[in-house]
Amino acid sequence: MFPALETELKQKILPDPYEDFMYHHLQYYGYFKAQRGSLPNSATHQHVWKNNNPRYLLSGSLGKRDDLILDPLQKEKRLWPSCLSSAVHRQMEAVNRDSLMLSSPLLKSRQLLHDEFGKVNLRLREPRGLFAFFSGSGPLQAPRWPVECEVIKENIHHIEWVPPQPEHFYQPTGSEKIPEIVGEEGGTVVYQLDSVPTEDSYFTRSRVGGKRGVIKELAVTLQGPEDNTLLFESRFESGNLQKAVRVDTYTYELTLRTDLYTRKHTQWFYFRVQNTRKDATYRFTIVNLLKPKSLYTVGMKPLFYSQLDAKTHSIGWRREGDEIKYYRNNSDDGQQPLYCLTWTIQFPHDQDTCFFAHFYPYTYTDLQCYLLSVTNNPVQSQFCKLRTLCQSLAGNTVYLLTITNPARTPQEAAAKKAVVLSARVHPGESNGSWIMKGFLDFILSKSPDAQLLRDTFIFKVVPMLNPDGVIVGNYRCSLAGRDLNRHYKTILKESFPCVWHTRNMIKRLLEEREVLLYCDFHGHSRKNNIFLYGCNNNDRKFWLHERVFPLMLSRNAPDKFSFHSCNFKVQKCKEGTGRVVMWRMGILNSYTMESTFGGSTLGNKRDTHFTTEDLKSLGYHVCDTLLDFCDPDRTKFMQCLAELKALLQQEIHKKFKDTDLEGSWSDISLSDIESSTSGSDSSLSDGLPVHLLNIANELNQKKKKMYKKKKRKPLQSRKQRNIQYQKNKLMQESELTEEAPGMAGFASTLQKQPAFLKNSKNTSSSMMKNEKPRLSESQANGRDRGTSLDPSEMTTLMLTKNKERMQREKPGFAVSCSLKRSTNSSQEPAPDMKPNWSRNRYPATKRGHTATVAYPSLHIYTYP
Repeated sequence: MFPALETELKQKILPDPYEDFMYHHLQYYGYFKAQRGSLPNSATHQHVWKNNNPRYLLSGSLGKRDDLILDPLQKEKRLWPSCLSSAVHRQMEAVNRDSLMLSSPLLKSRQLLHDEFGKVNLRLREPRGLFAFFSGSGPLQAPRWPVECEVIKENIHHIEWVPPQPEHFYQPTGSEKIPEIVGEEGGTVVYQLDSVPTEDSYFTRSRVGGKRGVIKELAVTLQGPEDNTLLFESRFESGNLQKAVRVDTYTYELTLRTDLYTRKHTQWFYFRVQNTRKDATYRFTIVNLLKPKSLYTVGMKPLFYSQLDAKTHSIGWRREGDEIKYYRNNSDDGQQPLYCLTWTIQFPHDQDTCFFAHFYPYTYTDLQCYLLSVTNNPVQSQFCKLRTLCQSLAGNTVYLLTITNPARTPQEAAAKKAVVLSARVHPGESNGSWIMKGFLDFILSKSPDAQLLRDTFIFKVVPMLNPDGVIVGNYRCSLAGRDLNRHYKTILKESFPCVWHTRNMIKRLLEEREVLLYCDFHGHSRKNNIFLYGCNNNDRKFWLHERVFPLMLSRNAPDKFSFHSCNFKVQKCKEGTGRVVMWRMGILNSYTMESTFGGSTLGNKRDTHFTTEDLKSLGYHVCDTLLDFCDPDRTKFMQCLAELKALLQQEIHKKFKDTDLEGSWSDISLSDIESSTSGSDSSLSDGLPVHLLNIANELNQKKKKMYKKKKRKPLQSRKQRNIQYQKNKLMQESELTEEAPGMAGFASTLQKQPAFLKNSKNTSSSMMKNEKPRLSESQANGRDRGTSLDPSEMTTLMLTKNKERMQREKPGFAVSCSLKRSTNSSQEPAPDMKPNWSRNRYPATKRGHTATVAYPSLHIYTYP
């Protein structure tokens, strides 16, 4: 075939640099543990890999960074399958016929493809896209935790379940007990986290599994089978119980862990209890909540989950609790008011494992398992591409989904508008994830409406913006200790990577196509129903257009969505939120969707809690409303616009009852009509992330020490400032005079400088009054050494002499600051004339005066 290559094969084969590099690379990261000689031919292993993909499972035991557990039946197939089918062996033999070409170091390539008969084709395969996610058979990354966090090795999994009957709000009786808070002094601590980062620390690094070493047992040790103490645990994904105190046999006080690296945001809770008793009534009281208002005051119940019920009856999360009361904690520390939530419950089984939560949990692992099912679906993976948007602070992947049907022509692809959706920027608002799941279920389905939407739009979806906060159980913040939804304008890419990359992804998207709608899914802790926050458009051409989509959505989901709860006011404190930043970037329909933690007060669902199915159905309604909003027949759109104008006119007349607004009501600013949004408890940004804040404080302290100066007594009058200036100037000129060779007379006079400086206050008054005494010839020449000169006269003579000397030494050089004197030295100035000081040497003494000193230009470098 190739005689030259055959001769070369007989000689020693040189090592392939690519193969050598990959061998060391894979071994370093723990992916490849076979012998070097067991690597198959490059062309062969590509074909085998394509047909024999091992199934990777997500690790639950979380040891080192790359502790990804394989299916036990596939452990020997970590990268290269050792047991091949007979068909694969035949293909390998066919490939070996071309080994002369492949064995040469000069012609080796990892991009060669095979045809259907197993022969080598000299054709490069299509390169993999940048930032491409692993294929469905590849490993998913296990969650990474801060190194301070202890994590149990158990996998926590809950089944999805919809209650057969509506779960009604709790109806207060008025006789609910308000237990007295006793704390550790009056009870026994039965659970307490030790390794929790405080506000004084900040995030440094992470690893899979969190803290190294043996996981300690934090719950108390049972003394025997009769010991009925509950065993608490929260060291799992999204858990956040800090401490449990047993007050009496069946009463417990619970303290929630604040968001990591902060002292705030205690609202979300999620923890486990074991060793339950069936016939007893337990009371739980959370003692450190921070919000003065809560849905628990209007009938919301906590969520409860029993593992025995899930296994035996397939019953999942449900609303439970009696004697529910939300009240202020009177035993707070005085720094900030704390609030308590108390409720009672009877467990359904003895020796059961149960969970309590503020809302239906949806963890980072739940998301990854869902995305894995999408990538493994041969149909959905054709129009849903999974990519990595960025890595979070802890190194967890922030996923980006691009959903659209392939276009037939480039023109058709370019004509598609974009829709951007995101969720879980606030990790404790898991209701956003359930709405997102409902949206993805529908848009990836075979429904004709879903296919039409994929034909019409390109959907960019970020299903979990803050994976770090979700993993550790935060309520609002990321590991930077800050609310990401106040930092969409940030230039700190390394501190806020998730929102920085999201904003720039949308910015690039706007450069290539129109973005029809942006919506970020959130949760609300003080209002029932579901509603939107938007932005007012001052352009009369699009007046009220941003309200059409919310109104349509309220028509499609009348028992869940409340248009009257929507708000379109842009507050200054919300300038850093996603909806406002995207709106200012040019997206007219930019929204924050707020879904309640409680339930509905509308229609058939009035006074009932929302289930996961209710929230997922809203994801479908978002898709349905998109079709109505973009219907070529503009009848619905114009009807909604007319209705909005009528509603707005009614609001204006209510607001301005005593004002005649006929003919001019449309000129009123919409922001004057609406009240501010009563959303989060973190309306203001906390500024820089914690680690940068500490660095800034250290730098400021160092600067203060370096540049610390003695305080000078402030000068009280212009006269004193002039005298001080003369003193300073005289000191400068005296140094020059001492060095001048022809100034001996002045040098002798300067030796008596302290004598006249002591009396300078009195002797300089004549100059201030424009009374200039004449100097005798001996004084002018400095011959009378026993006589001290007036400072003003001394300054005048020195400046004149120095000017003459400098002009002799440097011709053409003019001293820029000198007194403008008359040519006749014996002539006195006019009585009302004051010394004419050059402005560039005399400092401005009033605000607003600008000095004329010519400084070098300062180049200030700012971020774009």
